[in-house]
Parts: sequence; structure tokens; C-alpha cells
Amino acid sequence: MTSFLAFFLIWAERMGWDVPDCHYRACYWLEHRGNLAVLRCFRGFGKSTILAVYNAWRYYRDRQYRILHQSESDSTARKTSRDTQNVLRNHPLTKGMLAKSIGAVEQWSVEGAHDKRNASMFAKGILSNVTGARANECQNDDVEVPGNIQTPEAREKLRYRLSEQTHILIPGGRKLFIGTPHTHDSLYDEMEAAGADCLTIKLFSHEYRIEANEAVSLRYTLPFRPDYVFMGIHNGARLLAEHVDYRLTEDGIAFAAPPETMIDCYAGCQWPERFNAEELETRRKDCRTVNEWDSQYQLHSKPIGEVRLDPDRIREYNVQPEIRYANRACSLWLGATQIVGAVAWWDVATGKVKADASAFSLMLTDARGHLYWQVCQALTGELAEFNDNDKITGGQVVQIRDMVIKYQIPRVVVEVNGPGSFAGKLLRQALKGTGCGVQEEFTVTNKQKRILDAFEAPLSSRFLWAHSDVLDGPMYDQMREFNPALTDQPDDYIDSGAGAISQTPVRIGKVVGIPTTRVRENWQLSDGEHSVDVDY
Repeated sequence: MTSFLAFFLIWAERMGWDVPDCHYRACYWLEHRGNLAVLRCFRGFGKSTILAVYNAWRYYRDRQYRILHQSESDSTARKTSRDTQNVLRNHPLTKGMLAKSIGAVEQWSVEGAHDKRNASMFAKGILSNVTGARANECQNDDVEVPGNIQTPEAREKLRYRLSEQTHILIPGGRKLFIGTPHTHDSLYDEMEAAGADCLTIKLFSHEYRIEANEAVSLRYTLPFRPDYVFMGIHNGARLLAEHVDYRLTEDGIAFAAPPETMIDCYAGCQWPERFNAEELETRRKDCRTVNEWDSQYQLHSKPIGEVRLDPDRIREYNVQPEIRYANRACSLWLGATQIVGAVAWWDVATGKVKADASAFSLMLTDARGHLYWQVCQALTGELAEFNDNDKITGGQVVQIRDMVIKYQIPRVVVEVNGPGSFAGKLLRQALKGTGCGVQEEFTVTNKQKRILDAFEAPLSSRFLWAHSDVLDGPMYDQMREFNPALTDQPDDYIDSGAGAISQTPVRIGKVVGIPTTRVRENWQLSDGEHSVDVDY
């Protein structure tokens, strides 16, 4: 029997196509892949066109073969179904396999198929009902798109629909995922982690990025010799010209002037005949964000939209606060950094189903104004538990009391919206004798705006630090997935952190302005007895 590559080349010759090397790789892989397989390829690769020819070849090899083809919508799935019919009607090796009178696109069978209950081709959208179908192969062609992966709940719904294919496949059946990633936790990565046979074809085989904050020099060392050098993204994108904007050196690149913006260097274009310099520059300008470019052409698992809050810009530390005593005074330290302020924020919740977590955050600050997110965790159980004498013995307020004592917290701010209206009174009762104050705060600002206002400046200026336990917790995913356009999304942990930041005072480390009187500062060391901690 004819191999798929030979079958495809016969069709390509009939259609007048010039077949690039990357299509040879994809055709060979499609024939010899495993039963669970993932093909990631850049936008404009022609994957759906190749898939239609592949389907026709499958029917050519076995007229009893049944395919469930799913895409992001019914209409998109029917396109590949219609294209498969066209190949069957016109390919020299498959003429006569499809009845001339056939008019259906969603479900149809080839001549000689014995299964009258299940069609040879069943084309449906991924969110449509396919229960009761049977198939030798389930195909998922670009089922991951921005519309169905915008929130964790939407991504979970997509995965639930995909799990139905396990019950549709006959024993020994095959699953194929084909597309480009659209989010940071792409299902293609999930399939690869599950042991899928993967082929990834990026537009460029070699890439190197100079970030905007690093692009302040004239010369840079590169691990390869670039064919294309891009500056910026979207409206500011430009394909730089060699010998005009830069020149290549023995070990890298030298610019005519410091770029002062993001620079991307690429080599090894997989389809240079189609993606020439003009086409590449056009597509670069059409991409609104660098994430869109990275995910759709270099196949990095990133959301194609702009990430407003990037948790990777948080600086990590892994030490605990320590109280030190010297000169009849105490001070709080994080390693070698002295802490001068601390604010805790309690975003109260009652633990009901589908309600937010009762999130508690502790934010420390040093004299420079740097922020240290020491605690971000959920409180569990009732707000307060009482014994027979109406004394508080447990609940969320006791958990806070334990942290107040552990970290010597001077003040806890309680958000008094909703259930927090009476939580402040319970917390004051639980904190009696600790010296910790309780402040009630009624928030009226839009939550999305409040979160953005709190985090954007610390993240952009890189003066927000977080303990490893905070970064390893649910806060990280909530921040990465935060979309200010959505009002219903998991944001309780970052909301508590935003509250703590908003209550942290601005630190002034030096005198501002011109003093009206001139005085001599006493810069000399004073005499007297001092205690000094040393660590050799």
C-alpha cells in the first residue's frame, strides 16, 4: 500500500504545491506516530489541509476506518470534513470511494463501509454532544482557542469534553492533537507530560531574545548567527537591516545604537519560501502582544493576550523573620534586611461552596520601600468557635492569633464587606492581650481596579518580593491568570495581597527639598556601650 508521504505528494503535484521540508517531516510523523500523539506547528503551517489529505489516506488504506474529527466549533470541524471529501473525489488513488450523491458534511461514509450506525467521518465542535459515537481515531484540530480557555473553569470544561473521547474510541484506538498553544497551561503540554508522541515544528529553529531592560548596550553575544533581527512588537515592530541597523560579529551582534527595546534574533526558518522578510514583518506587526507571537509562531505555552500581572517578576526569598535585641531595643530582620513595617489583610469568607477562600496576607516592608509578601494562605473553618463560657477557643480568628504571635504582627486590617462586617469584633476579642490592633476597612473600589493599582507598580519596578511558600501556593496561578475584564474569576489570594499593599505606607529614605535653616549633622559615632550581633 502507498505510504502517506507518497499519497500526499501525489495530491500536492495535482494541486501544484511546492512542498517544504517541514511538510515532509509532518507527513512521515503522521503515519508512524503513536496512539496518543501531539503535533504542534506554527500558524500558517497548513495543518488542517494536511489533515484532510491524511484522512483520505486512512480511508484509502481501510474503508472500515472511522474518524471523530473535532475542532473548536461545528463550522470549523465541517471545513476539514468537506476538504476530506474533496480529496477523496479527486485524488487518483481514491476515485469512486465517495458516493456522488452524498450531500452531508457532518456525518458521511465511504463506499464499502460496513458500519451503518457510525459514519466514516463524524465532524463536530469540541463542546458539542458526541455521546454514543464510535471511532478508530479521535482528532482534535485546534480545539484550544482563546474562547474556551479564558478561565480555569473553561479549561476544565474543555478537558472534560476531551475525556469523553476515551469512551468513544474502540480498544487500541488513536488520539491526535494538532494545533498551537493559547495559554500557559496548554493541554498540549499536558498530553506531552502524559507520554504522548510529540512533534513540535516552530517557525524558527533558533531564537534568542534581548529583553527591553537589557537592551542598553551596543554589543551582545549570541549562541547562533541570526538570519532575522526584529525590534519591538505590534505597531512598533520593525525588521532590522544588516549593515544599517546592526552588523554581525564573530560571536554575536553589534548595533549602531543601543536598541532600548526588546530585540528578537532568529535563524532556521522552516518555510522561507512562504515566510519571507516582508511576510514576517507584517505578521510581527499584526501580533498585539509578544505572547501572541511567542505562542503562535514559536509554540511557547503562553496566553496570547497581554498579561497584566506577571508573577515571574516577583523576586523570591526563603528566610523567616527574626526578632533581634540590641541596645535595649528590638528589631525585625529578614536575613540581612531590617524590616520597618508590617501589615496583615484578612479578606473574610465563611467557607461556603463556590465562595472565595478566606485569604490572609502578611506584607512586610523595609526602609527602602521594598515589599516582602511573607504569608498568603487560606483560613479554614468557622470564623470563631466558642466553649460553654462563650470564650473563643478556635476558628479562623485563632489561626490569625497564632500568626500574630509568630510574626509579631502589629496590625490586622479586616475587609468588612459581606461576612467581614462582624469578623472584626470577633478578631478583637481573640487578639486581646497581644498588643495587635484591628482596623476595619470597607472597600468600595472596583476589585479589578484595586488589584491592578496595588500590583502594577511593584511588579514593573521589581520591588515586590515573596516567600517561596507564597509563590508555591495558589497565588501564583491566580496572578498569572488574572484578567481585569472578568468579574467572576478566582482572585481571593491576590485580592488579600493587594489589600495589604494598599495599607503599607510609602517610605521616605531621605530629606526632600531644601532646608530653610542650615544645621551641622552629627555624623560621628557616639560613645557608650553597645551590643552587636555577629555571624562568622
